[in-house]
Amino acid sequence: MAESKIDLSYILREKIEKIEQNIKQEKALIEEINNYLSPATTNAEHQNYKILIEEVPSILVASVRFEGKYSELGKYVPLLYNVVQNSVSGNLVNCYYDEECVEHADMELCLPTKKRISSSKVECKYLPAIKAICTIHYGSHEMLHFAYKALFKYVNEQKIKTYTPSREIYVKGPGRIFKGNPQNYVTKILLPIEIPKEN
Repeated sequence: MAESKIDLSYILREKIEKIEQNIKQEKALIEEINNYLSPATTNAEHQNYKILIEEVPSILVASVRFEGKYSELGKYVPLLYNVVQNSVSGNLVNCYYDEECVEHADMELCLPTKKRISSSKVECKYLPAIKAICTIHYGSHEMLHFAYKALFKYVNEQKIKTYTPSREIYVKGPGRIFKGNPQNYVTKILLPIEIPKEN
């Protein structure tokens, strides 16, 4: 009887060791899957942000200006598309009026339109022509700060003066209905720059 208890105890210890080994393997697998699913941080950190200076022409847009969080942008997208309908002539543009990154930001979401829209829900106006430094970010919007960091580094090194609003053009982003894969988003960021006056 005592011998069978010893045997059982040995078997149970082996079982515990086997379970612990399985847990360790499963944790390693989970970590591997997580790294595959969300490589955004490392990718964004190591993106080679090419900085360009562009002349951006004036563009007619339907827009909604509001104060809120970045995450609230999505609720204005259907409104703009419903108002503009078949007159859409470009990608969504988001203008930031704050000089610094703040949680509750002053933003204006714009949708380029082929013709003037008459609606009480949106404003129809021309975004002015600007000269801007710009770069392109590939990946989720949560990692856009890496692109801004690269732009501001360039601005400081070159002693360039910028002004608001900055612009984000969503070349590829969430659709009207589905969000899509954030790792495939493409965002162009523009910082308007002051052009020195000639004497």
